Amino acid sequence: MATISSSIRCCSSSSSSSSYSNSSYIEVHQKNVPFSLVSPKRLAAKKVSLQSKCNPYSDVIIMQDGAVGTTAATTENKAPLKKLKDELLSIIPPDEHKEPIEVRGNNDKSTVSITVVGASGDLAKKKIFPALFALYYEDCLPEHFTIFGYSRSKMTDAELRNMVSRTLTCRIDKRENCDEKMEQFLQRCFYQSGQYDSQENFMELDKTLKEHESGRISNRLFYLSIPPNIFIDAVRCASLSASASDGWTRVIVEKPFGRDSGSSAALTRALKQYLEEDQIFRIDHYLGKELVENLSVLRFSNLIFEPLWSRQYIRNVQFIFSEDFGTEGRGGYFDHYGIIRDIMQNHLLQILALFAMETPVSLDAEDIRNEKVKVLRSMRPLRVDDVVIGQYKSHTKGGVTYPGYTDDKTVPKDSLTPTFAAASLFIDNARWDGVPFLMKAGKALHNRRAEIRVQFRHVPGNIYNRNFGTDLDRATNELVIRVQPDEAIYLKINNKVPGLGMRLDRSNLNLLYKARYSKEIPDAYERLLLDAIEGERRLFIRSDELDAAWSLFTPVLKDLEEKRIIPEYYPYGSRGPVGAHYLAARYNVKWGDLGVDE
Repeated sequence: MATISSSIRCCSSSSSSSSYSNSSYIEVHQKNVPFSLVSPKRLAAKKVSLQSKCNPYSDVIIMQDGAVGTTAATTENKAPLKKLKDELLSIIPPDEHKEPIEVRGNNDKSTVSITVVGASGDLAKKKIFPALFALYYEDCLPEHFTIFGYSRSKMTDAELRNMVSRTLTCRIDKRENCDEKMEQFLQRCFYQSGQYDSQENFMELDKTLKEHESGRISNRLFYLSIPPNIFIDAVRCASLSASASDGWTRVIVEKPFGRDSGSSAALTRALKQYLEEDQIFRIDHYLGKELVENLSVLRFSNLIFEPLWSRQYIRNVQFIFSEDFGTEGRGGYFDHYGIIRDIMQNHLLQILALFAMETPVSLDAEDIRNEKVKVLRSMRPLRVDDVVIGQYKSHTKGGVTYPGYTDDKTVPKDSLTPTFAAASLFIDNARWDGVPFLMKAGKALHNRRAEIRVQFRHVPGNIYNRNFGTDLDRATNELVIRVQPDEAIYLKINNKVPGLGMRLDRSNLNLLYKARYSKEIPDAYERLLLDAIEGERRLFIRSDELDAAWSLFTPVLKDLEEKRIIPEYYPYGSRGPVGAHYLAARYNVKWGDLGVDE
């Protein structure tokens, strides 16, 4: 497909107008058309503007082959163009250029239909609908769009709108026309009841979608907010009965993507019976978080960091995830997967791959994902000796009794599913050989946090060692990227305490986002939904990435379950199992989140 495109993310505007400024493009809507068959007369017949209210490059034209040119104020020499046109037309049979090729340059001719499959569930209510409203509020959605909720529950359009309205909020820093924008958004939300495995019901959905698309070129996005055991049924029905007839069709798939290498591969094969790889958007919402998005910017656009990003200067890297609450009624789902599958194999491993990858050729999605796959394929598969697992137990604190994991009524009393895990991983390549990458994730711990901690090596021959005493770790630099809460980047450095004596102190060079930026940080789902609508795949997981990730964790998961290894129990609200400290000590490392200054 020949394409001329200029993609602009979106722009903030307090205007109630939702003009489609975030993505202007032209597409020759006919597959496999050789360029020699495209009439220059017809391509030139419409003067199509690639300008947008957000585009500062008003004189830039993006050419058919990707080259960039500028408009000229002088009169064009039309003779060479006429000669080229005549030559091209002379080789096209008359019957092949009677019908004009449809050139998509008018936003009135296309629309986007977003269907949330599983619309009555918690994820849809708490995350997906609020994220879509936030995009609408920021004028990031197309001028013509419709949102459909689809689930088995019986519901009217009005009942869906009432349900959705309870979770919608406006930006803290933008309250203009909030109620008005909310009402406009809700008027674009509709509901269709149906079974997930019924082609007939999806045909009814298709009919309703077409009524709202009003003859425009239809682009359709399906968000599967449903349990993984019904993914395939829903994809089959949507693909066969409700795909876009003349635009694109994309499907967002939520984790978990299987339980191990075998089930993940089977899921991928089943999806690809009905979809191409570039139609599948496997979402990991942690990749949409602001600080994860900033990770590559921090490294590749700051000269002080890139030369230090290797085994020569970095002693270890820690990826820490903790929640201060338990399963709280979700134990039935969690017990089937456990903390390793739920957090480590996807969220933390994806962040690790972004952290450790080589410089990509470009910011193109495939170039970035290629580098991530190289990292994953260079890693050693985990063994049981590389992992410590734990499970929280009941604990009384301050007169309040907190339940243990197996006290959850949805969890079997004899369950050995880990609610905590720590692991040591290694990347066997020239940059990272010998550097331990430590992961730690758990529920019902003493605080809630997600962060990356980069601990640098000791200064060789440090003449100030005596001022630090025997704890040399306090003399090392540490870079901390706090993903949540209170997003921040800070670097721990050594400095002299003011005074006549020589007393050293450890201080932070701190970028606290809420202090530096007044703008509210968008939710990760906003970024990822916008990327899916625009066809940007950089923050979504490719099938070979998924295969490589599962190949690391499947052997240890199999051993843990087959050998029924008993987890170490830790009190609700504590810092986790003692075994995690022994695991770190094996590599002469201390967990950075347990220090006095933390």
